[in-house]
Amino acid sequence: MDVSLEAFRNNLAKIRTGRANPALLESVHVDYYGASMPISQVANVSLLDSRTISIQPWEKGLSAKIEKAIRDSDLGLNPMSMGDLIRVPMPPMSQERRKDFTKLVRSEGENAKVAIRNVRRDANDAARKLVKDKAASEDDQKRVEAEIQKITDRHIASIDQIVAAKEQDIMAV
Repeated sequence: MDVSLEAFRNNLAKIRTGRANPALLESVHVDYYGASMPISQVANVSLLDSRTISIQPWEKGLSAKIEKAIRDSDLGLNPMSMGDLIRVPMPPMSQERRKDFTKLVRSEGENAKVAIRNVRRDANDAARKLVKDKAASEDDQKRVEAEIQKITDRHIASIDQIVAAKEQDIMAV
C-alpha cells in the first residue's frame, strides 16, 4: 500500500500547477548517444524563478535535442535557448485548464485507491487461505482482516488529503 501511495505522489508531481517545478520534466526523455535518457541525467535542471525552469546541458550539442524533446512532450511548454542555457517559461493557466487538471488529479486519486483496495483484497485472500489450510483460526482471520481494513482506511484517507491539497494548489491563481 505504501508503494501505491508513493507511485501516486510521483504521478501527481508530473501534473503541473501554476508554478514551475523541475519534476515536470522527469517524464521527458532525450536521445543521448542512442539511449533514451531523462533530462535530469544529461543536464542540470533548476528554477530561475517561480515561473521559469532553467536547463543547462552538460554537453553543448544536447541543447537542440533537449528543446525538441520538451516541445514534443505533451506538457504544452515552449523552451527558449539562450546560448548554453535553456529557459522554459510556464504559461499561465486558464480557469478551464485548471478544472481539467483537478479532474486529472481526482482520476489519479481513484486509480491509487483501486490499487490499495487490490492490495487489501490480496491480503484478505491470503488470510482466508491460511484458515482453509488450517494454519490459522477463524478468529485470527477476523483480527487480521480488521487490521488490514484499518491500514487501508488510513492509506485512503492519506490519498484524499493529498488530492485535496493538490486541487487547492492547482486552483490557486
